[in-house]
Amino acid sequence: MPWYLYHALKQLFPSGRFFSFFSLMSIVGVMLGVCVLVIVQSVMNGFGEGIRSRLVETQGDIRIRSNEVIYDWQAQSNLLAEQDAVVGVAPFAEGVVMLQHQNRPQFPMIRGIDPVAEEAVIPLQKFLTFGDLDAFDDDGVFLGEGLARTLKAGPGSVVEVFTPLMLERLKQDEMLLPREFKVIGLFRTGSPQVDGNTMISTLRVMQELYGLEEGAHGLVLKLRPGVSADRYADELEAELLRPGLNAVSWMDSNREFLFVIEQEKRVISFIIIFIILVASFSIAIALMMAVLRKTREIGLLVAMGGRPHQVAYSFCFQGFVIGTIGTAVGIGLAIVCLHYRSQILAGYAWLTNSQVNFLGQYDVYEIPVHYLMSDFVVVTFFAVIISTLAGLLPALRAARLKPADALRSE
Repeated sequence: MPWYLYHALKQLFPSGRFFSFFSLMSIVGVMLGVCVLVIVQSVMNGFGEGIRSRLVETQGDIRIRSNEVIYDWQAQSNLLAEQDAVVGVAPFAEGVVMLQHQNRPQFPMIRGIDPVAEEAVIPLQKFLTFGDLDAFDDDGVFLGEGLARTLKAGPGSVVEVFTPLMLERLKQDEMLLPREFKVIGLFRTGSPQVDGNTMISTLRVMQELYGLEEGAHGLVLKLRPGVSADRYADELEAELLRPGLNAVSWMDSNREFLFVIEQEKRVISFIIIFIILVASFSIAIALMMAVLRKTREIGLLVAMGGRPHQVAYSFCFQGFVIGTIGTAVGIGLAIVCLHYRSQILAGYAWLTNSQVNFLGQYDVYEIPVHYLMSDFVVVTFFAVIISTLAGLLPALRAARLKPADALRSE
């Protein structure tokens, strides 16, 4: 082992002590910074992963759309179902209606589905909080919980539906009475936008309400695990779908929303990384004090033949070791904290005599966590590099000491 590395280790681990006090404080600073950064990134990853999975479950992997009503959707559906990458295909029609219950009007989205085909693509039964798909017929509808709450409607309530087709008939001196439907169930997807603004009917009802005859507005596809929705959507448009049909993946239709989630994680990580920068100042101060306290020792080392750059290596290596140990311990502490996050949250509620129920407001009942190896690599890289650079200023000061001046130092 080179002498300057041995000298660095002796500074960090002096005889009779596991760590010097200043080194221990520097390690704790790096550890806390890394711990907080890993926890925040993993929790943000968990929320992002949960949102992505929820988008896929509620929207499907790929949607086949057109600017016109699709009348040959059955032929297209059969063609798509024959593809190896496709697990399920379901038709849909959607639009805006005026929904009224006890003189309380709302203007939600209505989605007409084929219950049998839809279950192979979107797990509607999983989202139902009341009701059953077996009772789903042309006289019943499902309401999102938020929409039902706004209308003050519940299972068994009768709602009235007014459609744009009625306005068209009025122009022709005809009149259509509003359709009445019985609420046979409620659903909750966890998305306030969907739950507060969506009603589900059968495809036949939607075709009647919008005058679609036997047509549909599009098809929803579910792909096999491991198939890229973006890439397969491009393949479908290029090779399989007839002109006029467009394939849009769930990522493409939600690209702006997913971008915002990713940017939030980056901004929060950027802010928290300043904790590590603050810890680097403690490393620099600790090493600078070591240079001042060991001035004569450094002068003696140079007088005995040590090169200035070797002296500088010694102090930079100390910063590297502090950063490495602090990062390793910080990552381990973060994983332990995340593993016992429920107990920690419960303990916090007990100590503060408060109820931690804010998670349920967002349909999330446990803090989600998702680990990404790339995050660990980036955090480790920055923490170690910042810690090593923190030792650069003390290292330069030590390297510039002249042996005669250092030996005369009191």
